[in-house]
Amino acid sequence: MSDALTTDTSFQSLDLPAPLLQGLNEMGLTHCTPIQAQTLPLSLAGTDIAGQAQTGTGKTAAFLIAVMSHLLKNPVTERRPNQARALIVAPTRELAIQIHKDAIAIGAHIGLKSVVVYGGSGYEQQRQEVSEGVDILIGTPGRLIDYFKQHVFDLRKCQALVLDEADRMFDLGFIKDIRYLMRRLPPREQRLNLLFSATLSYRVTELAYEHMDNPEIIRVESEQVTADKVVEEVYYPASEEKIPLLLGLLKKLQPPRSIVFINTKHVAEKVSAYLEGNGYPNAILSGDVPQNKRISLLKRFQEGELNILVATDVASRGLHIDAVTHVFNYDLPQDAEDYVHRIGRTARAGASGEAISFACEDYAMSLMDIEEYIQHKIPRADINDDLLATSLPPAKREPRKRPQGKRQGRPGGGRGGGEGSHRHRRHHSGNKSEA
Repeated sequence: MSDALTTDTSFQSLDLPAPLLQGLNEMGLTHCTPIQAQTLPLSLAGTDIAGQAQTGTGKTAAFLIAVMSHLLKNPVTERRPNQARALIVAPTRELAIQIHKDAIAIGAHIGLKSVVVYGGSGYEQQRQEVSEGVDILIGTPGRLIDYFKQHVFDLRKCQALVLDEADRMFDLGFIKDIRYLMRRLPPREQRLNLLFSATLSYRVTELAYEHMDNPEIIRVESEQVTADKVVEEVYYPASEEKIPLLLGLLKKLQPPRSIVFINTKHVAEKVSAYLEGNGYPNAILSGDVPQNKRISLLKRFQEGELNILVATDVASRGLHIDAVTHVFNYDLPQDAEDYVHRIGRTARAGASGEAISFACEDYAMSLMDIEEYIQHKIPRADINDDLLATSLPPAKREPRKRPQGKRQGRPGGGRGGGEGSHRHRRHHSGNKSEA
């Protein structure tokens, strides 16, 4: 973790159990980030928290440390193995997987078992893992409710609840699912409740006050919506200039690791083919990419085997990918908050990065809302002939065969087959990109 984003508050100075400190030390984490420094003294004392901070500033560690410490200091007796002691809910499978990965590292010496469940793959394996015993259960709403209704686990002994990216829960239509789970928990005053989000809108704070025990509202750098080390600029290309402009910028900038955001899967496939045909190997991350393939291509991207990821908004939140130097908004998002989360994939943990947006005739109308939301104008960049590269034809690819018959995930379909509930799929039936 970069010193630029740490404070003078050391983890050693907090009232943390020794095994938890050992895990943090082995990860090289010695001092708190601002959101950790402000929330941990309160959450470690048992105070509920609704926290807002920019993406990439340590929210995940903030709630994992608090939850693990709470469980270690408050042991339970007469608990069945499948009675989860903590429930952590995330809106997307990628974020749930990342939280689980961090939980394994931070909790390497605490003796608590963390299990992650999510739609799209591994239905029976995940079910078996939960049945065999779980302390910290991490998951997406649809898969969690599916297993809960089958009595794979219950929540009567749950001592802690975490909602991560709570604003995204609303965006994806999960809020009824969240309320369903909350109503199955012990009374709010009998558990530690933590809510973290990049934005604390009215609807999110209303949820916090309704289901949490007098939560403390913590905002870090709320006056600045976008990360201060992201250099932003916007071009105004015609639609037919977007591919040549993207190729020209890639040639000029030669970014070591970049994400190109697209609004629809169809255009993502087109852009990916043009990049491939012009000598830029890449991978597509969209909502219908099978989960195992998602994990594999993200691993290749993180390890530098691929340096360009073409993505719909499924990748704009929750992914912890180090050293992304450039974000290209090939399509401007139609939701201003999505802009913030997209460009938040760069300049993480104190690093710097560039966010380059194309305001074409199809999406330029979104720019006004984006600039109003981020409270500043995005500097305009001029297009010259040198930036418009001559494009070679797109790479020819065989059409991807869609599986026939049963869905991936739970045999016979059902809620376990997808990332969340049926409302999630309806929410994205229009122009919004699939998650």
